[in-house]
Amino acid sequence: MQLKIRHWLVSVLILGGLMLGGCSPDQSANSLSPTSPATQTTSLTPTQASSPQMKDLPVLEGKATVVMTVNGAPITIEVDGTNAPITAGNFVDLVNQGVYDGLVFHRVVRQPEPFVVQGGDPQSKDPKSRQPLGTGGFIDPKTGSERRIPLEIKPEGAATPTYGMTLESAGDSGKPELKHTRGAVAMARSQSPDSASSQFYFALADLPFLDGSYAVFGTVTNGMDVVDKIQQGDRIESAEVTQGLENLKNGSNS
Repeated sequence: MQLKIRHWLVSVLILGGLMLGGCSPDQSANSLSPTSPATQTTSLTPTQASSPQMKDLPVLEGKATVVMTVNGAPITIEVDGTNAPITAGNFVDLVNQGVYDGLVFHRVVRQPEPFVVQGGDPQSKDPKSRQPLGTGGFIDPKTGSERRIPLEIKPEGAATPTYGMTLESAGDSGKPELKHTRGAVAMARSQSPDSASSQFYFALADLPFLDGSYAVFGTVTNGMDVVDKIQQGDRIESAEVTQGLENLKNGSNS
């Protein structure tokens, strides 16, 4: 019983840290409404969804490969647009624009248990920035405002993802297609489901208590040893789409 209570307390503490690592709460005011058609499980494809926010977002139709270099060593990520088309499309588009080059990993949690390595805050590119890291997102030069994407989680066996809500909120007691296994790559967010922007994290261990609440969009296929050595303050030297860029629609390559 004491072991279970300890694990629960650890989970609460590190999960709270992950949520704070997304966009700040006041940035969620323009997120999709919970009653919007785009937040419901739907048979529409992301490019056909009725929400203007979703229609304008990059979509990855299939798979892509991203190679991220940290401390001189490559990390190969398979990005899954089949099961997370909008989340994957957003990430590949940001990589293709060079958004992640030079950004810092601002949160690394390995104690008391391995948890995550988190980065992707554009504010971290400037070493002199006084903004608290972990509160920023990608400012789209086309709109002058922060790009936010809906929470996108595809239940096992479902034809399409659920948008704008956790699986629990959607009344789905099943498991997601993409799970928080060691090496999973997922989006950080604040308390609002639709607040993810550019911040992402690597799972350092199997984290099943995050399944259905945070959007996994890929996995590390090579270089997990590099991820294991990342320290807070380390920078992403470069990130490049090496395969599958042709599968990106509505993105910077279109």
